[in-house]
Amino acid sequence: MYDENARPNTPGPPGLTVPPALGALMVDTSRGDRVGEFRGVAGLYWSLRPVGGGIEWEAEPRHVRPAFPVEQLRARTARANARSRGEVL
Repeated sequence: MYDENARPNTPGPPGLTVPPALGALMVDTSRGDRVGEFRGVAGLYWSLRPVGGGIEWEAEPRHVRPAFPVEQLRARTARANARSRGEVL
């Protein structure tokens, strides 16, 4: 009776379960493929920050994937352009 639905050793949510390295560029698919730097784990969520600086947001790990090279290039170019305009980062 108790064993049929009990799963004491279930893995975490599907997708990435091991956090990436700090600073890794990740894509939050739940926010329109927004690219951010991985900043750490906050409970059940991962903290991401815009590449050019700004307010961190939290995302469920199942909605986060590593950024493709073209997405990394796009994010880094946007940051470089912001710096060249003198924007605060």
